[in-house]
Amino acid sequence: MALIDIFNKFKDRVKEAGIIKRLMRSPLKSVFALLLIITGVVLTFYVVHLDIVIRQKFDGKRWSLPAVVYARPLELFIGRAITADQLEEELLLAGYRRESGVKDPGGYERNGETIQLVSRDFHFADGLEKSLPLTVSISGNRIDTILRSDSGINISLARIDPARIGSFHPRQHEDRILITKEELPAMLVRTLIAVEDKKFESHIGLDPLAILRAAFINLRAGATIQGGSTLTQQLVKNFYLTSEQTLWRKFNEAVMALLLEAHYSKDEILTAYANEIFLGQDGGRAVHGFALAAQFYFRRNLGDLKADQIAVLVGIVKGPSYYDPRRNPERCRERRAVILDIMQQEKIITDDQYHQALASELLGTDRVMSGFNRFPAFLDLVRRQLIRDYHEEDLTSDGLKILTTLDPMVQKQVEQEMAESLAELEKQTESKGLEGAMVISSRENGEILALAGGRKSFQSGFNRALDAKRPVGSLIKPAVFLTALMNGYTLASPLDDMPISLDNPGGGRWEPDNFDHRYHGRVPLLEALVFSYNLATVKAGTEVGVEQVVQTARKLGAEGKLPPYPSFLLGAVSMTPLEVAQLYQTFASDGFYVPQRAISSVLGADNRLLQRYGLSVEQRFEPQHIFLINTALQRAVSEGTGSSLSRNLSPSLHTAGKTGTSDDLRDSWFAGFTGDRLAVVWLGTDDNKPIGLTGSSGALVVWGSVMAGLNPQPLDLDEPPGIVWARVYDNDYGAGSNYKGGSDLLPFVEETIPSGADLVASPAIVEKKNRAPNMLERLRKWLPW
Repeated sequence: MALIDIFNKFKDRVKEAGIIKRLMRSPLKSVFALLLIITGVVLTFYVVHLDIVIRQKFDGKRWSLPAVVYARPLELFIGRAITADQLEEELLLAGYRRESGVKDPGGYERNGETIQLVSRDFHFADGLEKSLPLTVSISGNRIDTILRSDSGINISLARIDPARIGSFHPRQHEDRILITKEELPAMLVRTLIAVEDKKFESHIGLDPLAILRAAFINLRAGATIQGGSTLTQQLVKNFYLTSEQTLWRKFNEAVMALLLEAHYSKDEILTAYANEIFLGQDGGRAVHGFALAAQFYFRRNLGDLKADQIAVLVGIVKGPSYYDPRRNPERCRERRAVILDIMQQEKIITDDQYHQALASELLGTDRVMSGFNRFPAFLDLVRRQLIRDYHEEDLTSDGLKILTTLDPMVQKQVEQEMAESLAELEKQTESKGLEGAMVISSRENGEILALAGGRKSFQSGFNRALDAKRPVGSLIKPAVFLTALMNGYTLASPLDDMPISLDNPGGGRWEPDNFDHRYHGRVPLLEALVFSYNLATVKAGTEVGVEQVVQTARKLGAEGKLPPYPSFLLGAVSMTPLEVAQLYQTFASDGFYVPQRAISSVLGADNRLLQRYGLSVEQRFEPQHIFLINTALQRAVSEGTGSSLSRNLSPSLHTAGKTGTSDDLRDSWFAGFTGDRLAVVWLGTDDNKPIGLTGSSGALVVWGSVMAGLNPQPLDLDEPPGIVWARVYDNDYGAGSNYKGGSDLLPFVEETIPSGADLVASPAIVEKKNRAPNMLERLRKWLPW
């Protein structure tokens, strides 16, 4: 506390000199002198206070760094299905810039179906991935070759740094990328000092001559046209004070600048300035520091900036809004010319560099490198999953790096098709306010690839994918029939689709009905699921027990309150689209419970791995029973309530799925999976009014239009040991059965083949060496053991 020591010495000197006693002899002089002493004491204490403020903030945690959220990395490998347009779109989303003769990291050049790029350094969970110059050639919408551009060496796999998709900010919504003194380009440092503070290296925080010169010029002009503040004063104003134009603020600024220079080196002050300076606005996000501004304006790392780009950033310092290169390009270009003149005069750049920079484009790209919550619904899910392990302050101040599972290509397809399909469905039904939600995950590992919380993808607010709990209708029926199969039933077991009356737990009688208000008599279990017969479903569910069906639903992944009432068998239970996706994930994963997740790993601000969100797998159902129910779900799409999907997807994909419709057509659902992806769609209105759409005419339409653009893989179910096939006939079913006049080939668990059926060879039998790995084998590659 040097200032306190000075004050104590001053007090002792005053006491030794007897000044107080002498002052007492002259009343007028004593009052004046006493006021001076009091003023001096107050100022001394105030300066001590400012000194404490300066050092506490500068020595402590200077900035609250938001957690930065990234999409999944783009992995390029020979044979990967991707078009040149899709690859270019991915690069643009990740902040790459299109240019001619790409040399620097973050740039790419496209010639037809060949793209040359230079990837950027990026710290993944498994370490640093260094920058690589790559040439990617695409043929037939698949990657044909990957070469190192510098050596021509073939590469089988390359990983591109992921797109920054958002941040979790503190209340002030400031964002920055922190850099060290060593990371500041020398050209930027020399230019900044030449333009803003020529005597930075020699002054003590203030430049009196500059202040007087600015005061004279402003007085003569009758307005404030020039400032005399040093870089240190600017840092103090931005870091500690407000922008109010008062003498008291100016006094504080001057004193604090002197104190800052007394305690810290020029390098420390300059680096803090480079990280703190405000350089633009990205929607609700304030862009601070040269490093983030370089990415925001030019899609470049700070060290890759050219002379003209450095001139733009240094010019913006004077007025980020006034000289905004996008909103006020002419002003910015004129300001850049002024900065380039100074750079030439100060020998920072050569004459050739000067003329080249002066003739260059202002930005070189029209697309904004925005990092502020591009996908708010998905980020909402990420935040909710993170909050289980981290405090809110950790997410908004510690600079965490969140690596997620979001696939930008899938997300873009969801957003585009969701908006277009809902608009078309509104025209068809003449309804208004139709909303929707969708969740897409990987069939094998439960990673959530895309999520839409409404038809307006960029609009934050009510997230229907996570928070809209709506009756699921017939989506629950596979749980009913899976329970029956686990209790001795087969796909051929006869069920009566006839009127039924049951006691209602709330009093009175419950008398369900079929959607078409028809009775179908005696039908096989398979037909009841494929065509979604309500009465046959209730028959099966009540025979095995509603509570057992509830337990099955919980094993599948359903959470929350599940009332064990008969109406539960027809979907009188509300779930969110995300909850439905978790339930169907177990069907898609062949009976393995795989918790869905949106996060792959979390790194600290120092790029140290803090947590990895690995795959967790638990086998909850016998593979034979899941194979039977999934076979039925395939039939529901190929010939049942989901058959209209053939308008969008080829039947050869063997898609499995189930439609769902709630009472009075208020909710439209479809949940289904292909060989590689599971997806759930919900449609409805926020005020819960009827929408005039069934699961088939509404949600299935959206599901099909989205999946059609994602190159889905065929669903080839893994036939487990213990399955046999037999042909059953219509002898045991009534005239109303869809088996009338024919037969059906069905799978059975061994020793459950009905009498009268003919045993046949399995249509799915292939030599084991030629078979694709089963689900357990595929899941193992994601496991840490």
